[in-house]
Amino acid sequence: MNTDYLDVTEIAGDDVTKEQVDRISNRYHWAAQFCSNKDVVEVACGTGQGLGVLSKVAKTLEAGDYSSSILEIAKKFYRDKVYLQQFDAQKMPYNDNSKDVVILFEAIYYIPDVNRFIQECKRVLRPGGKVLISTANKDLYDFNPSPNSYNYLGVLELGQLFSKYGFCANFSGYSKIDNISFRQKIFRPIKKLAVALGLMPKTMRGKKLLKRFVFGGLVKMPSEISMDLDNYVEPNSIGDNEANTSYKVIYCEATLAEK
Repeated sequence: MNTDYLDVTEIAGDDVTKEQVDRISNRYHWAAQFCSNKDVVEVACGTGQGLGVLSKVAKTLEAGDYSSSILEIAKKFYRDKVYLQQFDAQKMPYNDNSKDVVILFEAIYYIPDVNRFIQECKRVLRPGGKVLISTANKDLYDFNPSPNSYNYLGVLELGQLFSKYGFCANFSGYSKIDNISFRQKIFRPIKKLAVALGLMPKTMRGKKLLKRFVFGGLVKMPSEISMDLDNYVEPNSIGDNEANTSYKVIYCEATLAEK
């Protein structure tokens, strides 16, 4: 697959739903609690909306993205505040045992070989280091995969994968299905049918009209999310012994075993 991911990435300045902005803000504030005074790298950082939050708490912060087009947007905004470079998640440009935290948000399904990514995390992290994952919950009955994705992983698959490489994974859920709006609940069976028939829009641009219908008005995606914690929602702990169907987003905190 050869793509710059511009059509499927939440680019700074795009028209998006407030829920999308809240979702991005929430996952970075969740991650920040694990990054205090740590050497942190964000893989697939996109246009860098969360780098400001991470840089405020981390000892050191580096980041990168597979797409040079997307990365240029982040570089223009952050300039020399954060060191950014283009790289593949399957081959990170960092020394062995050099990082404490590796972050990968809403991108694990774009990696051709997830095993190679986990192996790279194990190489780069110090003992006791963490991998933080946020991913759309593929186990929802109306799930709509990205057209550029390779493979989505739920709590069962992520738990098994991290365990294979010596990590202990804990999971939590964000955005409970029971709490979504009435309009979204009505739309879920329609969405399921549209996904089954291949009628869902494939790009961010194509999804805008649909989002206006389901979510109402749109807002601009900020270049950098706020440090304001007023809208932060602590994710709820969930098990990894069965597929989860209660949350729209899955968080995974995987800790590398101490040697």
